[in-house]
Amino acid sequence: MSKKPGVLHEVMNFVSIIAGVLSAAMGIKGFLLSSHFIDGGVTGISMLLSIRLDWPLWPLLLVINLPFIALGYRHLGRAFAIRSALAIVGLAICVATIDFPDVTQDKVLTAVFGGFFLGAGIGLAMRGNAVLDGTEIAALLVSKRSSLLRVGDIILGLNIVIFLAAASTLGVEQALYSILTYVAASRTLDFLLHGLEQFTAVTIISGEKSGPIREAIINRLARGVTIYKGRGGMSGSEQDILFCVVTRLEIGKLKTIVDEFDPSAFLIIHPLADVRGGVIKKSAIH
Repeated sequence: MSKKPGVLHEVMNFVSIIAGVLSAAMGIKGFLLSSHFIDGGVTGISMLLSIRLDWPLWPLLLVINLPFIALGYRHLGRAFAIRSALAIVGLAICVATIDFPDVTQDKVLTAVFGGFFLGAGIGLAMRGNAVLDGTEIAALLVSKRSSLLRVGDIILGLNIVIFLAAASTLGVEQALYSILTYVAASRTLDFLLHGLEQFTAVTIISGEKSGPIREAIINRLARGVTIYKGRGGMSGSEQDILFCVVTRLEIGKLKTIVDEFDPSAFLIIHPLADVRGGVIKKSAIH
């Protein structure tokens, strides 16, 4: 019995990866390549070389991603590396063999929807615990070895170099449309990975009204609340500091609750990269 959930999980990973491969291939061949637009990362490098040197894209996707897959195998595990290798091979096969229709000649639509399909493909593959682009692997490994560099900083720096190269070889207009493609892909990827339930941390400093605010958050939003003991910097009086995690769709409701009890309360709101454990789902409280 214990093996069935694992098998089902791998089947769901496989389905997600297949959907991601088809979506990414559609974005590349159905929109971007015919207009000479590129994306960021390893995929963008492959597309830039393919356009500039008039080489087929599919072998470039394989060759350029290969070192990153090797790094992933060594540092992130065999299962991850195998899934990623199969995903990239699948993408190369789709790009080489499937004749996707050239959907539109409009440059803005090409950039936006090409980025949408490509970002959706990368996101679906990541939901299947794989990658279609080796950039994330390299950035993650570099960031682990340097306290000064974060994953986002490394990817941003690489993409700046890629788009500058695109501007010098393909032209400024093509590079600008490529940046629009990258933005569309990034936003789609972010939405697919985090969705509307992207979590946000909120710190509330209210003083005497902390109790009623805490009870309202628990009862109305069904969210857990952590209480910190603090002391006012000017008054020196002790007070409860509330900390909770909500979805971004619930931020408005939370502000309404706080304003109801204490319009002068001090709120600190900041997005979270990831959340697990604790009371973060409404079904957890009944």
